[in-house]
Amino acid sequence: MKAAVVQMNSGADLAANLAQAQALLERAAGVGAALAALPENFAFMGAKERDKLAHAEADGAGTIQDWLAATAARLKLWIVAGSLPIGAPDGRVHAACCVYDADGRRAARYDKIHLFDVDVGNGTSESGSTLVERYRESNSIAPGAVTPVAVDTPLGRLGLSICYDLRFPELFRALVSEGCTLFCVPAAFTAKTGAVHWHTLLKARAVENLAYLLAPGQCGTHPGGRGTYGHSLILDPWGETLAELFDDTPGVALAELDPEHLQAVRARFPALSHRRL
Repeated sequence: MKAAVVQMNSGADLAANLAQAQALLERAAGVGAALAALPENFAFMGAKERDKLAHAEADGAGTIQDWLAATAARLKLWIVAGSLPIGAPDGRVHAACCVYDADGRRAARYDKIHLFDVDVGNGTSESGSTLVERYRESNSIAPGAVTPVAVDTPLGRLGLSICYDLRFPELFRALVSEGCTLFCVPAAFTAKTGAVHWHTLLKARAVENLAYLLAPGQCGTHPGGRGTYGHSLILDPWGETLAELFDDTPGVALAELDPEHLQAVRARFPALSHRRL
């Protein structure tokens, strides 16, 4: 069966973002995808981290969630909804990756565990001072429970993660122990870190766990000047790239996932059964 990753350039206009996502999901369904994955922050990317609080939704209902359910049912398409803001008890939000089946029912919800509280070096200015991009997701996002979330889909058992989670291989090892044959890593990777780490980390997670991997990303420049890396791609269990978007523009990449190929790779290279720890 075919899977698609959707690359977007989301901004601060919720309606415009949903319209962009709708057109791309329709394209994915039109070329035969059974499942399509949206990037992190697909519905909203504001100039400041806390801008997303204005769009927080209650669990199970709201503009974004209702739209996702209706779109999945209309297109008869499984949708992995990158991340959207669902209210947390402390006034922040959870960055929630919600999965909808082809009838529009929510099949799973994963809340981002690892929060991107980092300073990213960005060269030096003409005066010699260091330019730094500072990110503090914890100012607006509450971390999710430290519990792996997996869901059975028509393309295999899917393990959920979001962006910065990619740097923590123990999460993916836990997911493969839950029977996952497929991972999804919706992201808004910064342009700087993406250029040096995106492909390396994705291929490592696919290869070490002998699993398919879907990586839909944000691309281009967003409100506040933030730049994201794009290069949305699909990897096979041997780390081979099945599809990738190279242009820094929204689009769809499509690939067929073959469960027999996955089982054959795991059979001839049984590293997962050789684990000692």
